[in-house]
Amino acid sequence: MFAIVGIVVVFGAIVGGYCMEHGNLRVLIQPAELIIIGGAGIGTVLIANPLHILKQIAAGVVGVFKGPKVTKQRYLDSLKMMYELLNKARKEGLMALENDVEEPAKSPILSKYRSFISDHHVVAFLCDTMRMAITGTEAFELDQLLELDMEVHHHDSSLPVTALSSMADSLPGLGIVAAVLGVVITMGALGGPPEEIGHKVGAALVGTFLGILLCYGLVGPLAANMAKTSEEERAYLHVLRVVMISFLKGAAPIMAVEFGRRAIPGHLRPAFTEVEKTCRGGGQQQEAPAAAAASA
Repeated sequence: MFAIVGIVVVFGAIVGGYCMEHGNLRVLIQPAELIIIGGAGIGTVLIANPLHILKQIAAGVVGVFKGPKVTKQRYLDSLKMMYELLNKARKEGLMALENDVEEPAKSPILSKYRSFISDHHVVAFLCDTMRMAITGTEAFELDQLLELDMEVHHHDSSLPVTALSSMADSLPGLGIVAAVLGVVITMGALGGPPEEIGHKVGAALVGTFLGILLCYGLVGPLAANMAKTSEEERAYLHVLRVVMISFLKGAAPIMAVEFGRRAIPGHLRPAFTEVEKTCRGGGQQQEAPAAAAASA
């Protein structure tokens, strides 16, 4: 939502200021210049990147307009999910989690959290780690595996950002290319009416204007937003890592969740009481049906 507002503000301020100076908006409407710059910019991305990165770029740009994937509510849900999962492991042993991590979509605990199940990388990050824990792998070795996994994922998520940033950097140069082509056309019109020559010179300068505007006012900020999204996903994985490793080192489930809460970035970190209420409430709600069934 804020991305859309920002784009409207950028273009609105430029057009508004131009109109305040009594500029003619029709002069700025140059489809040929836009085709040259935009088409060449997209072409550079196609030349420089394989298909899987192109798909990631498209998904990343769409994600910018959808809003953040990692929110305070997702952190709360994830901490509650981890508390329920680790509480089960503490009461019944790690082997009791085998069915949960082998088929997370069918797990009574994990399947309740749709944001978790829909993120295949996060599912693999958690379930593969708990599989290794079930087999007896030490916490220190698992911590190294998780760090390696996070580094690889962060590198992969930075590739579309780098590609889009490269496209943004190329746009001012492509704007100059469009302007030079406009000057070439102007040279062919020398000797004609001054109005026609002035129009062609104006169209050529619009090419430079569009290249710079698209670089610093649209594509560059989109790449920066995607980079921040990548950092937020890394922070989310780090929280899950902290919770799992803390538990495997011997911390109680609620203490492991508190370690995870402290690892959440400050602007999204829920309060201690908020997390405790969420986790304890979820645990009590689960235990109540079990107690009722036992008494029956």
